[in-house]
Amino acid sequence: MASWFRILVAAVALLAAGPATSAEPAFPTRPVHIFVPYPAGGAVDILARTLGDAVSRTWGQSVVVENRPGAGGVIASQALATSPPDGYTLMVVASGHPTNAFLYAKLPYDTFKDFTPISLLASSPNILLVRKDSPFKTLGDVIAEAKAKPGSLSFGHAGNGTSTHLAGELLKGLAKIDITPIPYKGGAPAINDLLAGQIPLSFNNGPESVGQLEAGTVRALAVTSASRASFLPNVPSMAETVPGYDTEVWWGLLAPGNMPPELVAKLSHDFVAALNTEPVKERLSKLGAMPIGSTPQQFDARIHADYEKWGPIIKAAGIKAE
Repeated sequence: MASWFRILVAAVALLAAGPATSAEPAFPTRPVHIFVPYPAGGAVDILARTLGDAVSRTWGQSVVVENRPGAGGVIASQALATSPPDGYTLMVVASGHPTNAFLYAKLPYDTFKDFTPISLLASSPNILLVRKDSPFKTLGDVIAEAKAKPGSLSFGHAGNGTSTHLAGELLKGLAKIDITPIPYKGGAPAINDLLAGQIPLSFNNGPESVGQLEAGTVRALAVTSASRASFLPNVPSMAETVPGYDTEVWWGLLAPGNMPPELVAKLSHDFVAALNTEPVKERLSKLGAMPIGSTPQQFDARIHADYEKWGPIIKAAGIKAE
């Protein structure tokens, strides 16, 4: 009788413990989607596709990049904020993400609570571009023309409040000139209008500019970083003509809010590892982007810092969403 009792107790214990195969399968078990809040061909799109290809090989799963342009990234951000926090929906954002809170009277999400920072991926200076046949040979030429004929010049940018827009506004303020900002739904459409002669100037990210620079269809007058960029050593920095000028664009990876910590850690690890592979580093270097690969905490701190830095400037300039 005692032996039967011991067997019964053991059986009950096994049932209580559950089947040995009940553990969750390793992430990911199906395709992962990455939202891009701008059109195809721009800096964010190029970075998302480059990293998507790299991590897909690590995971053995497809990474699908979805372009969801519009409203300066608000449309894609809202879609991400309402997605399940399971790691299967992510988004690559640019440094304009934290400034949208100052451009719109009301956002359909909370800039901080509704997203989980994964990693600050890369950064790059912006570039002031002109068409190859432009009469402007230097930044000094542009400033002289703008002072001689206030309001006669315009510059294209990727949307109100984006880093390329703020780059132009910073130039206006420091050089004390009047040039008109023209917003586009991404950097690629701005370059298209520059090439078509619709605008005389355009501020663009490095990755979306390099191809046109190599093809000789545009010329770079200056980069927005404090010093010259390694991928354009012969192009002056803005600060060489306008002392104190210094700004850049960054790109980072976000997930929906309330992500499980272990999933955040895995995503951050895998994307940072992809950034550190030679093919990705070589690709980004050619595009003028510097890999960073931060921790989630460091990326969160950068988002908050830019929110605090640019908020007062945007308010003072009266910049609103188009």
